[in-house]
Amino acid sequence: MFNIDISTGTIRVQELGMDREQWPRYTLLIVAADLQGNGLSTTGTAVITITDSNDNPPQFEQTSHIVSIPENKVGATVAKLTVTDGDEVGSSAWSTKYRIISGDKGGFFSVSTGPTELEGIITTVKPLDFEKNKQYVLSVIVENDDPFVGSLPTSTATVTVNVEDVNEPPQFNPEEKVIVKPEDSPVDTELVTYAATDPDTGKSQKITYKIGNDPAGWLSVNQDTGMIKVKSIMDRESDRVKNGTYRAIILALDDDENPATGTGTLEIKLEDVNDNAPVINEGSIKICNQEATVILSITDKDGPLYGAPFSVELQGDTKKNWNARMDETKTGILLTLNSVLEQGEYNVVLRVYDNEGLYRNNSIQATVCDCKGDEFRCGGKTAEIPLYTGILAAILTLLLLLLLLLFMRRKSSSIKILLIPKEDDVRDDVCCYNEEGGGEDDQNYDLNVLHQGLDNRPEVFRNDVAPIFLPAPQYRPRPTNPKEITTFIGCNLKTADTDPTAPPYDTLLVFDYEGQGSDAGSLSSLNSSSSGQDLDYDVLNEWGPRFKKLADMYGGGED
Repeated sequence: MFNIDISTGTIRVQELGMDREQWPRYTLLIVAADLQGNGLSTTGTAVITITDSNDNPPQFEQTSHIVSIPENKVGATVAKLTVTDGDEVGSSAWSTKYRIISGDKGGFFSVSTGPTELEGIITTVKPLDFEKNKQYVLSVIVENDDPFVGSLPTSTATVTVNVEDVNEPPQFNPEEKVIVKPEDSPVDTELVTYAATDPDTGKSQKITYKIGNDPAGWLSVNQDTGMIKVKSIMDRESDRVKNGTYRAIILALDDDENPATGTGTLEIKLEDVNDNAPVINEGSIKICNQEATVILSITDKDGPLYGAPFSVELQGDTKKNWNARMDETKTGILLTLNSVLEQGEYNVVLRVYDNEGLYRNNSIQATVCDCKGDEFRCGGKTAEIPLYTGILAAILTLLLLLLLLLFMRRKSSSIKILLIPKEDDVRDDVCCYNEEGGGEDDQNYDLNVLHQGLDNRPEVFRNDVAPIFLPAPQYRPRPTNPKEITTFIGCNLKTADTDPTAPPYDTLLVFDYEGQGSDAGSLSSLNSSSSGQDLDYDVLNEWGPRFKKLADMYGGGED
């Protein structure tokens, strides 16, 4: 297999046919001697490793495959083709690559090398359509990354792909339908028939239509025919309309066991009509009493065809004090005062017309101010109040005052202050009892009934008048702070005890007359003793302030 040059020691291949797969390595024993081989000698070893070359083409383990794949699936794995290669594992002469050489005119499939580098994986890159092609027969070859050494046959595999029919959704044609209609189309106006077809030729299915998305709720669709009508008046100026176009989604559903739904988009380009009057943007303004002009801007939601130039007129009483005219562009209003007004708020009504005469009355709240430079000084009169509003306010105020007075009266009558006198405080109280002959038990007695006898006895005198008044003492007013009530009671109690005008008075008291024949007679006939020498009047000084006057009168001894 090898030879060596005896002079140089060069080792060469002597014969063809080395096969790495059978003999990957050779170990040669080399002898070197002097004197042309007759002298001294020594030995050495030469190890020769055979490198790989791509002399073994890859081979499919199975050259024929039959598979089935559902239609409409993209990225689905169709088949995995495994191969073998006798070259060195991991080398470029061993790794494989694959190509589809026939059967895929539409480019529905692709083949790639698997992770083991010894398999080819076929997948779908486009949806298959059963109704167009029910079967594909693919021819696939395998090659190495390195070219073959010499002329070697390549291995080929055949893959038969059967397409399975599945229920496909109905299809709208076109998927986006555009129509043009006026925005004021009446209700029940037929807009368009937007129908779909069922791509499943092998099945007879009924298609039903319904609205998928109708943002403004303007449309209705016939579920059997797909006829779309106006359900409510459309508005080109609605915020649901973009650039004058309204979009709605229409759905088509078949009646398969596993229903499929198709989607279509209806675009309605709305033609503008003059249905929006001009509007003043400013709802309230401030204006100076001096010669000043306020500029009011105008908005018309309709398109330019029904907008400017605008015109303006003052309405009602505002004509007396105000003046309004259009600016040079006829798109703004110049508002001024005709005369100086009292400061306050005024309602200014302006009628604004578009170029076709459609108008709207706009009410502006104008605050008239006295200005100094650019500074507004607003005050004084407020908004003009109608007469009936003032009358109503006055009536309500009176009612509130009456209710407040009633409430305060009831509150004052319901307040009772419990005064607890000291044990040594001597007081005379008038108690109310139901007297015989004075009336029923549930009523206060009539004092006139008790005094009938006295009225019939003119000789019985009544003297219940207080004696001559001395200067009245000064009582403290009731405090507003509840915590001071104790001091208030104590001070006023002392004042009352020293009040000479407080009852009981040193006078004759009135008793009831019991009529003729009374054994008791009249108390008015009783007289004081003519001599008071047998009485000790000094004891009156011990009876308290109530008897101070008697003590002064009778307790003075000989004086």
